[in-house]
Amino acid sequence: MKKSIIKSLESSIMGDVFSQKEFKNFYSVDSSSYQIIPKVIVVPKNEKDVINAIKIAKKFKSSITVRRTGTGLVGSALNTGIILDMKNFNSLKITKNNVTVGPGIIKGQLDKKLEEHKKFFPPNPSIGAFCSVGGMIGNNSSGSRSLKYGSVIDNVTEITFIDGNGNKISLPKNKKVSKKILELSKNIHVEKFPNVTKNSSGYRIDKIKSIRDSHKLIIGSEGTLGIVLSIKLKTKDSPKKKILCIVEYKSITDASMNCIKINKTKPSAIEFVDKTTLNQINFKFSPKTQCLLFVEYDKNINLSEKKLKTTVTGKIVKKLKSDSEINRWWRYRDSSLYYSLKSIKKEKRIPHVIEDAAVPLESLSEIFKILKNINKKFKTKTIVYGHAGNGNVHVRLISDRREIAMVKKIAIEYFDEIIKLGGTITAEHGDGLARSEFIKKQYGKENYKIFKEIKHYFDPENVLNPGKIISMKSTIIKNLENF
Repeated sequence: MKKSIIKSLESSIMGDVFSQKEFKNFYSVDSSSYQIIPKVIVVPKNEKDVINAIKIAKKFKSSITVRRTGTGLVGSALNTGIILDMKNFNSLKITKNNVTVGPGIIKGQLDKKLEEHKKFFPPNPSIGAFCSVGGMIGNNSSGSRSLKYGSVIDNVTEITFIDGNGNKISLPKNKKVSKKILELSKNIHVEKFPNVTKNSSGYRIDKIKSIRDSHKLIIGSEGTLGIVLSIKLKTKDSPKKKILCIVEYKSITDASMNCIKINKTKPSAIEFVDKTTLNQINFKFSPKTQCLLFVEYDKNINLSEKKLKTTVTGKIVKKLKSDSEINRWWRYRDSSLYYSLKSIKKEKRIPHVIEDAAVPLESLSEIFKILKNINKKFKTKTIVYGHAGNGNVHVRLISDRREIAMVKKIAIEYFDEIIKLGGTITAEHGDGLARSEFIKKQYGKENYKIFKEIKHYFDPENVLNPGKIISMKSTIIKNLENF
């Protein structure tokens, strides 16, 4: 009798193997609107388990998809075959300006450890207390302070992973693989890459300028090129002082245009929230206020404050200097996703598929015009918040209509307009099931051909999270849970 994939895994894996219905159901969802029930869940104990799981996936022509906490918003960690939960890979070693971690460590735990050393790892997604570092590598996470410090891709020096052939590779140490990546990078059409400061779409081969950059290709690859075992992260000294200014505006257009000038004063963050979030804040804003900007500085505080006063076209209503007050107000901004969901009745929520675009900062006000047109055409409403300094806004759609086809029509229209502006369809949350089918449109045929070559080089049998980034099918409205 032919041995099943479950029996093969059980006899080869030192960690845990689960195939019970309740486990499969648990791992069939993440924080997106999608659901895909896997065959089996593997919780590897060590590196050998990861290699064996890949070999078995190849033997049985199954997919193998890595995940940890399931905080992703676009279904990147969902698939039909083996789900690999990396929770046992939670090592942490701090050195002077770096920390080496396993992909399973939670960002909140990392932050606490670094704090003891008066250090921090700059990327700070709002879900940071709960997401894993491996997940942050997978979708090239950013957060509010990427304006000053960059995304994950700018804050990693080394990655060790197992590719789809079962080979252990450390980049940029592995010169053979690094040279191949650099060679491929020379063939890209750079003009087709988005002209933005944050981008998590496709393979970021545009960031490979030398052999030393080769590891950056794995960042944002959503587990399609390899399963990460360890990551060396850059750390920074914690700022001694900060100031957070809350600025109210009577016009969204005014706020978005003002971001261009504010950005020249070199803040560490410029964040935007609309009325949905500001209505949740325990503070008396002007009744005419339409939106807020959160502007933070962590250097040259007094000079920065003076510059801001002469730059803002809105009204500075709060200046916060104590850590406790700053943290309290940042929690309002970080809760925008929660506030948006809380304010929309469940039956009026549209799955998040257009929620993470970014455009060049000078085109930020155009996003709001595009959304206004979409609302008029499709009879929808929008809640908007995000990383305004990077031209990156998160959108929540509200509608009385429950037509699944409408979701795709809205996405096509929105992404077409974003691409025309030189933007990216996803700035920090990744492509996943929601956006992978639009990557060819984003980058053009020639770059997409190089993406396929990259995928084939690292995963010739297409076992690693197939259907993400390189996608032959439309998945944007397929597998939407209870919609």
